[in-house]
Amino acid sequence: MNRADFQKLTELRLNEARALLDSNCYEGAYYLVGYAVECGLKACIAKQTQQYDFPIKDSNKIYVHDLNNLLKLSGLAEEHRANSEQNEDFKLNWAIVKDWKEDARYSLEITMDQAQTLYSAVTDGKDGVMPWLQKWW
Repeated sequence: MNRADFQKLTELRLNEARALLDSNCYEGAYYLVGYAVECGLKACIAKQTQQYDFPIKDSNKIYVHDLNNLLKLSGLAEEHRANSEQNEDFKLNWAIVKDWKEDARYSLEITMDQAQTLYSAVTDGKDGVMPWLQKWW
């Protein structure tokens, strides 16, 4: 996989999440929104490598689903901190997003509010996590 693949997956997963939200399928939407952020962070990681391929070296550290860990590996931790200090809405959106876990795919109890809140935190045009990530990928 390379940077372009992760960018495409990010867009696909967000579109799928929107379709699921519109169909009242909140569990799947919630999972896919978080997965989209994971793919976005992995695109940022891949950008650091030759030809933007996703790195094989240290793959046990990179092939994870922990958004906080991926943020560190992306090299964007300092930019993230600075943006969080300057933008309270972005900081609040990240506070929502950072708690997403891969095992959400097994949840049967995600509410409409939880799914919509996560989707909004990620996609908000001004202060969302995804517009911020797209500046760096």
